[in-house]
Amino acid sequence: MISFRNFALRRGERLLLSQVDLALHAGWRVGVVGRNGTGKSSLFAAIQGQVEADRGDIDVPNRLRIASVAQETPSLPDAAIDFVLGGDETIARVLRAEAEANAREDWEAVAEAHQKLAELNGYDAEARAGRLLHGLGFPAATHRRAVSEFSGGWRVRLNLARALMMPSDLLLLDEPTNHLDLDAVLWLEQWLLKYPGTLLLISHDREFLDGVCTHTLHLNEGRAKLYAGDYTAFERQRAEHLRQQQIAFDKEQAERAHLQKFIDRFKAKASKARQAQSRMKRLAKLAGTEAVRAEREFRIDFPPPAKLPHALLRINDGVCGYGNDVRILSGVGFGLEAGDRIGLLGPNGAGKSTLVKSLVGELALIDGERYAHPDLRIGYFAQHTVESLKEGTSPIDHLRELSPDTATQAFRDFLGKWYFPGDRAFESIDGFSGGERARLALALIAWKQPNVLLLDEPTNHLDLDMREALAEALSDFDGAIVLVSHDRHLIGLVSDSFWRVHDGIVEPFDGDLDEYAAWLRSRPSGEQARAPAMPKAEATPVAAPKPERPRINPHKLGKAEQTVAELERQLVEVEMRLADPAVFAGDGSQGAELGRQQTQLRAQLEIAEEALLALYDAAS
Repeated sequence: MISFRNFALRRGERLLLSQVDLALHAGWRVGVVGRNGTGKSSLFAAIQGQVEADRGDIDVPNRLRIASVAQETPSLPDAAIDFVLGGDETIARVLRAEAEANAREDWEAVAEAHQKLAELNGYDAEARAGRLLHGLGFPAATHRRAVSEFSGGWRVRLNLARALMMPSDLLLLDEPTNHLDLDAVLWLEQWLLKYPGTLLLISHDREFLDGVCTHTLHLNEGRAKLYAGDYTAFERQRAEHLRQQQIAFDKEQAERAHLQKFIDRFKAKASKARQAQSRMKRLAKLAGTEAVRAEREFRIDFPPPAKLPHALLRINDGVCGYGNDVRILSGVGFGLEAGDRIGLLGPNGAGKSTLVKSLVGELALIDGERYAHPDLRIGYFAQHTVESLKEGTSPIDHLRELSPDTATQAFRDFLGKWYFPGDRAFESIDGFSGGERARLALALIAWKQPNVLLLDEPTNHLDLDMREALAEALSDFDGAIVLVSHDRHLIGLVSDSFWRVHDGIVEPFDGDLDEYAAWLRSRPSGEQARAPAMPKAEATPVAAPKPERPRINPHKLGKAEQTVAELERQLVEVEMRLADPAVFAGDGSQGAELGRQQTQLRAQLEIAEEALLALYDAAS
């Protein structure tokens, strides 16, 4: 168990956290959430002993084995699989001793190494390392490549695999999905569900948090509050908590006004002095409930395209790649019309970015035809877009480069809508966070009023609030969208259809993200990163005309809505009680009973929501 007692933490002059009192129990999988700058990564550093508390204590058991992902990977000559295997230092040391003993033909030392490997269950260590590499998207042919041969993003994956290889009681993961494709994210989610230790996870991917976490730790305005349940349960509980807080505040303010009115009227009258004094004491004892401070809701938008032709962009029988020697995709037939919203699926290296670059025209086709409407205007966000912003310049400088003749006030008005108000529009981007730079890059795209958005991993630097704002803005966009993202919440909300890129081809995927995840899980474990083509769906016979839908009884619909609302209310109550550590005191029976109630209510709510959805569908 890790416990915090009156814990406070500073970064320079800024107080990040204060008055933190909570306990994290063994086996919990805790999602650590909060806006950028609230102290999530600093909290991890404190747990690892890298920074000291400004006040109070943090108790971490002495023998607790902690694993975390290194921030950098040196350019090593070691094979990738050996680097990952090195995460288990004990087994790696014995394997090195065995290799050295074999080299000098010291058979007694070889036998001793074999005995140690048997004791450590180390004979399958290399196979475990290989499975980690495979799950994170490394084909078998790359397992023996030197670490130095991999690019930065793939080295981040190597660091993650090495951390997962470490024997640990506590696993700290800070944005582990940022450099992963959707396939690898889905694999990591399943791996973490089987992890036997305690997990602390910082992530801005709400679907990932929902899939993994048993608890949520929310950092906000210098405080840390623990909630039972995943991210969706946290949102529900927090909304209810804020509602109750506002009710209590309003009630207290009304009582204050009533008491003060009596005091002001009668404090000078001798006959009422005693009553006035009594009310003054009551007024002084009121709790001082804080008003709910509304958090700023991010809202962004992409202006309507100046022109929106129907047929915007198409590749016919295209061959995409980097010259005849590096052909990535062949036979590409892919078109975009106004209103299309297409999500691209497939592992990294399969050619998703190559397809997007070919659509943009940044990469010339090796063969085939690219047709673009004369009024086509593309907004392109690439994985390197944030890094390509010019150091030493301001947001206004970037806009002025795009539109030299536009008035400065028009730039300021536009940037204010993208949360660069006032003087922020003139500040150098050198001091901007990754999230602010990503927001600026998206703003520059929006300024051009595109009618096609080609977005390749636009969320890597964005927090949960900005991701939600981006999803809403893209849903309202009138033009066409092609989206590559590992964020299932974003790609699921935005995309109306999916195409799968694999084995050098691009083809429609007849299904949603849940079906894609199920298909990935169904593949044999030895299957390589580039999976064989999905079996083609059988042709569906033409259906007979459907009879007219019966009208739905409004009373029945209202009753179903009431059932869902009541189950949600009961679930909030149970989850709020579970958030209190006191319910786990003693033999823990109260906590266990509440856990059973939570499970039952969630199952009942799922059934009720499905029934309600069926009624909505029937009524539509």
